[in-house]
Amino acid sequence: MYIQSGELVIISRGDFHFNLNSKFLKSLRFCIILLLLAVSIVPCAAAYRGIIKAYEVRAVSLRTADIQNQCTILSNQLNSYNYLADTSSEVINASLTQLTNIYNGRVMIVDKELRVVKDTYSLDEGKTIVSEDVIRCMKGSSTNYYDKANRYIEVTSPIMAGDTEEISGVMLASVSTDTIEDSLKILSTKGSAILGIVFILMLGLSLFIADLIVRPLRRITASIADVSEGYDDEVLHVNTFTETKQLSEAFNKMLGRLKQLDESREEFVSNVSHELRTPLTSMKVLADSLLSQEEVPIELYQEFMGDIAKEIDRENDIIADLLSLVKMDKTAKNLNINTVNINELMELILKRLKPIAEKKNVEVVLESFRPVTAEIDEVKLTLAISNLVENAIKYNHEEGWVHVSLNADHKYFYVKVADSGIGIPEQDQQHIFERFYRVDKSHSREMGGTGLGLAITRNAIIMHRGSIKVYSSEGEGTTFTVRIPLTYVA
Repeated sequence: MYIQSGELVIISRGDFHFNLNSKFLKSLRFCIILLLLAVSIVPCAAAYRGIIKAYEVRAVSLRTADIQNQCTILSNQLNSYNYLADTSSEVINASLTQLTNIYNGRVMIVDKELRVVKDTYSLDEGKTIVSEDVIRCMKGSSTNYYDKANRYIEVTSPIMAGDTEEISGVMLASVSTDTIEDSLKILSTKGSAILGIVFILMLGLSLFIADLIVRPLRRITASIADVSEGYDDEVLHVNTFTETKQLSEAFNKMLGRLKQLDESREEFVSNVSHELRTPLTSMKVLADSLLSQEEVPIELYQEFMGDIAKEIDRENDIIADLLSLVKMDKTAKNLNINTVNINELMELILKRLKPIAEKKNVEVVLESFRPVTAEIDEVKLTLAISNLVENAIKYNHEEGWVHVSLNADHKYFYVKVADSGIGIPEQDQQHIFERFYRVDKSHSREMGGTGLGLAITRNAIIMHRGSIKVYSSEGEGTTFTVRIPLTYVA
């Protein structure tokens, strides 16, 4: 029971135990214990039941064969002494008494009229017996039957008449199986004791093995919890098993990626702040310069206002690119997909950029190898390709060239933008798609860049499940290769 926010909250012990038990039942430790116990106890129990059953079958079989053999011997003696006609033979009676005493059973001699001529229990002598086994034996087939419920074995043996094959009677013997049942009880008791010992040993072993297996996972969980709380930022080194080692490596990789993303966000915020403040600072300096002077000529006002207007345009460009980038991040799953003629789209893009190329005297050539039609978001892909071609023109030499090619296969279409420009140093090529990254910041600002164009381009291409690669040599030129599927798959 405890008080929270002015309210009385009661937790019953029953609820606590229920939650604790539910948590334990769903744990990996419990599953391992249960699995090990099942793997060890189930085969032992099956072997135990199999041994008991096999012993019972074997003991009954031996007892039946033994009784059958004794009955056969006595049947031959009955034939020799003509016992069916005269039951006064002391030798036969002694043998019958000995058989019943040894096997704790009962013997009846039945003639061919199904009349009982001798009963060792002296209960049914002179009576007629109607039994399926007796009748079947009269026809020449010895029978045996095991009654587990009543605990006895019944055996029949034919009595031949003289030296002929004619059956003159049947010897019916019923013997008790109490000794077999007693042996089964002893065997069952000892087997149960052994099974109980095995269960206790395996329970202890299962607890030890389960704890051994779960212990590295607990260490990983504790380390992850420490990282989540900010207490620890070190990598995991749990190499107890191959799986825990792989899990540690995967977590370390994820942690490194998260750190990289966090640093990237911090750098992005810093860059945004810097990029937005730079035009504002320039405008502030120009405005303060005008305010600090008296009787400033109109020409100087016009010049300063023109510079301020350029800084405002630059600020607008940065904000517009930021909005485009954020919009792409938020609407990555909301592309406006249509079937577009890519050849016509490329011609339209180059037509729009032709004035920029003519101003710098750069030759722009489009080479289409085949007609291409694809499912794309025309607005976003137009922005991506336009950024590539515009950069190729801006960062080019006077009287340079830009070659744009379009090709396709059965699955993708390819756009290649190659130029004869200033190129990109090798150490900078892996960073050029990062936001606000510039190879030469001062040179880029002179060209009017915001540092977001290639980031926007990459986002747009990835949204189309495509890829972009760059190949460049400093001072020789740059080639961008774009691959986009002909059919968009969400």
